[in-house]
This record gives sequence, C-alpha cells and structure tokens, in this order.
Amino acid sequence: MGLKEKLHNIKEKGKDKKWLSAFSAFHTFLYTPNETTHSGGHIKGADDLKRTMTAVIIPLIPILIFAMFNVGYQQHIAIHGYQANMGFFSGEFWNLDNFLLGATKLIPLLLVSYVVGLGIEVFFATINNHEVEEGYFVTGMLIPLIVPVDTPLWMLTVAIVFGVVIGKEVFGGTGMNILNPALTIRAFLFFAYPTWMSGDKVWIAGAVERSKEILAGAHLDAFSGETILGGLAGGKHLAYSVTDMFYGFIPGSVGETSTLLILLGGIYLIYTKIGSWRIMLSAVIGALTMGLIFNSVVNEGWIVEGSKFYTLMNTPFWEHLIIGGFAFGVVFMATDPVTASQTNRGKWIYGFLIGFISIMIRVFNPAYPEGVMLAILLMNVFSPTIDHYVIASNIKKRLKRLKPKTVYNVKEYRK
Repeated sequence: MGLKEKLHNIKEKGKDKKWLSAFSAFHTFLYTPNETTHSGGHIKGADDLKRTMTAVIIPLIPILIFAMFNVGYQQHIAIHGYQANMGFFSGEFWNLDNFLLGATKLIPLLLVSYVVGLGIEVFFATINNHEVEEGYFVTGMLIPLIVPVDTPLWMLTVAIVFGVVIGKEVFGGTGMNILNPALTIRAFLFFAYPTWMSGDKVWIAGAVERSKEILAGAHLDAFSGETILGGLAGGKHLAYSVTDMFYGFIPGSVGETSTLLILLGGIYLIYTKIGSWRIMLSAVIGALTMGLIFNSVVNEGWIVEGSKFYTLMNTPFWEHLIIGGFAFGVVFMATDPVTASQTNRGKWIYGFLIGFISIMIRVFNPAYPEGVMLAILLMNVFSPTIDHYVIASNIKKRLKRLKPKTVYNVKEYRK
C-alpha cells in the first residue's frame, strides 16, 4: 500500500487515526499536499511554514560548515600555537583534518537536537491530535550552533526536553510560545550547568577531558581557550586582530564566531523578507549607542584603568558588533516572528532595547559577559506590551484626527 492510500485510509476510515498527525508530518515532508479548498475567499501564496523554515536554514548551513572547520582549527592552535592575521582562504584553516574533527563533534549534537526535539513535537501532536508543525526545523539547527562544542549529549537532551516542553508546548506549540525556544534551551544549560557553559576550556574540543598536566605538555598553557569577552571581562587584552574576529577565527559558541557569514545570512533573510531589517538595524544602533556611552565614560576619566569594568568599557564601541554572539543573536533569534514585536514602530523599540541591554549586561556582569541571550529573552517577554502601547498610541492619534476636540476612551472604542 502506497503512502497516499495509507493516508486516505487513516482519514476516511478512521483506522489508526491516532497516528494521523505523525504520518501526515512524514508525508508532507516528502511530498507537497494535493488538497485544495472549495469554499470561502482565499489568497494564494507561494510560501508556507515549511518553505519559510527552509529559507531560514539555508543561511545557517554555511555557518555550520565553517564551525566544523573552526572547531578543528581552535584545537590545532591550542596545541601548536596561535597564527595571527590569517586570510579567510588560508589553507591552515580550510584543512580536511580540521573539518573531520569538527564534524565528529557537531554532527552528534545536531542529531540529538533533531531526534529529541522532533520526537517531543510528534509526541505532543499525537496525544493532542493536531498537525506537526515545522517550527522546530530552525530551532534544531540553532541549538548546536549556540552551545560549547563539548556539551555532553545527555545534558543537551535534558535541556531540549525542558526547552521544547516548558518553552513551547505548554503554550500551545509553534506560534504560541512567548520565548525563543533555542534561547530557552541555552538559558537552561547556562543556569543548570554553568561550569560547562563558561570558562577557558569549554570552547576548545577535548580540553575538558584532558588533565592539566597533559595540556601543559601540549603547550595549551601558553594559549588560553577563553573567549574574547571572557578575557576582556578579566581585564586582559587578547591578541586577536579585527580581521580574525570578523572572519571568525576565534573561540566561542561554534556558530557565533564568523560575523562575515552571519552578515551574509542577515542580508539573505532581509532579501527573502523573512527577517526584519528594522529589528536588525535598530539592535545595531542600540548596541553602538551603549558602546559610545561607555567609551565616553572612560574618555571623561570617570573610570580609570585597573577598575573592574574598565577593559570592557574601553573596548571600541564598534567592536562589540563582531565579538561574542551579538551578531548571531540579532540576525537569527531576535527576528523570530513569533516572539518579536509585530508592529513596525514596535520593532524599532524592541530591537534598540535588545542592542542597548546586550552591551550593558556585557559590561556590568563580568561573570556573564555575553548579554545578548538574556536581552533577547527579556524583550521577548515585553514585546506584546510594546505592541499594545504602539497600537493604543495609533488609535489615539487617529481619533484625534477624526474629531480633535473630542476626548475618547481607547478601551470604550475597542468595545
């Protein structure tokens, strides 16, 4: 019996009806549904949820491939020494050994992400008798890109269960969640297992398992595996060039290092009208504004060298855009159409506050110098409130234009 006949029997005869959602998900993944509507007014469009999710995954694939090379490269330079000012097409980086090492680390994370996450989605769809949505396709790709390379698989499994169930399914599934699922999973990992999410060894493949004696013999003590933000928070000045930071030849969460590829991905999302350019641009403006404020504080002499926050405050304001996970978070997570603001003016406010708060957390919280995750989650909570006041403001302005001398009650007008 073919797939179409099997689906027909389930729908028409009610046989094995409990498996309809799971079977439909598999069937529509392989084929385009041939069902059409016969009544009512409809607008025909070329896009659907599956195509939208696929369009978001496309710019993530080059980032994933780059991450595989970078994982191997970071281990190589940790053992043999750092090679500064390397070109983007350097054979030292694009090395098959680097790729194979990175693939052995990232592919298991990717498989666990999709198997566990999609398994939970299918389970809830089956017991609730509704369709399996394609929203997790992007989340499943994002998760391996925002965690340290050596995150234990069991730990990732626990976090995914928490993030999908508590972060999305309890609100009704795809389109109903108030928090970005991938960031919810990342936040759970950070607060539940902080020693695996920060420090100077979690960013180098294999460094956690090795003893200090072995690492010392491999010259790892001469090169710290900490991120740029971690070093700056500790008052250090790391020897990374601007080009290395922009290209992504730096340690960090595996998909967040290459600003170049993230920028190209952002352009692609704007071109396809999936990602909001208003959110991206306003977040950059917010980050630059906060960075300029901190630079001004240092230039005025209010914070002197050696003070707790001096190094991060003194970092050139524009460098905040190419270090840490700021660019990745703004392009692929802040623009999530479900959890972001929906109104145009709300998007400007929402994005600006994400950028502004991200840099503020970086400077004032040395224990957690990467602030974009918390900033996005915070603004996810407030995005409905922002939209509410934007809409209320628009209603008041239009009522005033209608009858300027009449005072209207917005709540009564809505009724």
